[in-house]
Amino acid sequence: MHKIRQSRKLTGVRYDVRGPILVEAQRLEAEGHRILKLNIGNPAPFGYEAPPQMLADVIHHLPESHGYSDSRGIYSARTAVAQYYQSHGLRDVEVDDVFIGNGVSELISMVLQAFVDDGNEILVPAPDYPLWTGAVTLSGGTPVHYLCDEDNDWNPDLTDVESKITENTHAIVIINPNNPTGAVYSKEIVAGLVDIARRHDLVVFADEIYEKIIFDDAVHHHAATAAGDDVLCLTFSGLSKSHRVCGYRAGWVMISGPKEIAEDFLEGLTLISNMRMCANVPGQHAIQTALGGYQSIDELVKPGGRFYEQSMLADRLLNEIPGVSSVRPKGALYCFPRLDPDVYKITDDETFVIDLLRAKKILVTHGTGFNWPTPDHFRLVTLPDVELLEEAIGRIADFLATRR
Repeated sequence: MHKIRQSRKLTGVRYDVRGPILVEAQRLEAEGHRILKLNIGNPAPFGYEAPPQMLADVIHHLPESHGYSDSRGIYSARTAVAQYYQSHGLRDVEVDDVFIGNGVSELISMVLQAFVDDGNEILVPAPDYPLWTGAVTLSGGTPVHYLCDEDNDWNPDLTDVESKITENTHAIVIINPNNPTGAVYSKEIVAGLVDIARRHDLVVFADEIYEKIIFDDAVHHHAATAAGDDVLCLTFSGLSKSHRVCGYRAGWVMISGPKEIAEDFLEGLTLISNMRMCANVPGQHAIQTALGGYQSIDELVKPGGRFYEQSMLADRLLNEIPGVSSVRPKGALYCFPRLDPDVYKITDDETFVIDLLRAKKILVTHGTGFNWPTPDHFRLVTLPDVELLEEAIGRIADFLATRR
């Protein structure tokens, strides 16, 4: 009997955030160890609750949520999303420009399946949210990574971006606010990236899931605003992070710009949307409530709020460790510290992370898991409360002391 093997389409596809490091963590848990998992940006395990108004709305609509919805999403949710972008200056956005999905992750895969032909090149930042690289590869495309500059607050290097463009380049991915670095791009950087797309006839895929999680004087600028009416822009966002409801799987993609030139592509996206029937209907009923009225996220991201204080604490404690440097996050839920190669002789950062896990029962993610080219970074989730975060980084510091 022959072995059953995975599809060759998966060759080169990785999702290291939940790869071998998580397998090892689960093995240790099975042995009875308690593992502090700082590899996934999931607020629920750290005491964050869904806003009660959203919970009430989902419960209220449960009796009518047992059937399929429109494959693009329920009308009230799509209307709320369209109105949200209209209120941010994108006045031409209509209800039919919005597709609701089971989180941004599903929509990324759907869009790329509808868009990418074999051999198409898609520009993706390094470091990146690795689903983008994996989904491009799985769709038959080639991810080409442009560098973000750690010495410039992790902003994309526009010269490097443009140098990576070939005749096969079809789109550019912009992740802002950025996962894993916590960077929030300036208006000039966003405009520069979109201008490159404009001059090279590229589609813009703007992953803005962290747009409401920004600190101090940082300002989030929608790529769709810079794209205007002459660059096709697909903006991805949702409720998972800002409203702490990852399990609701309530995300969306909004299409703006010259939609008339993309009718064939959008027909393909509609086809794929129809094939998966619809997104989770109960979760869709949270969207209208979430986007209107009081925004509890505002309390979390200002000084004194949990997201803010924990991010700032993590940044300070990491920078106090000899041989470790971390660029202060301006948004999102992560730090992406650098381990000085002259201090820590790390050649395989996945092995380093597993060694840390076994020694200190702390699970973080190695930097190459985010397609960073060198094994000298790791990503730390900043969701635990202050006391637990201090303990976790203390354990990391103790471990690093043995490696210097």
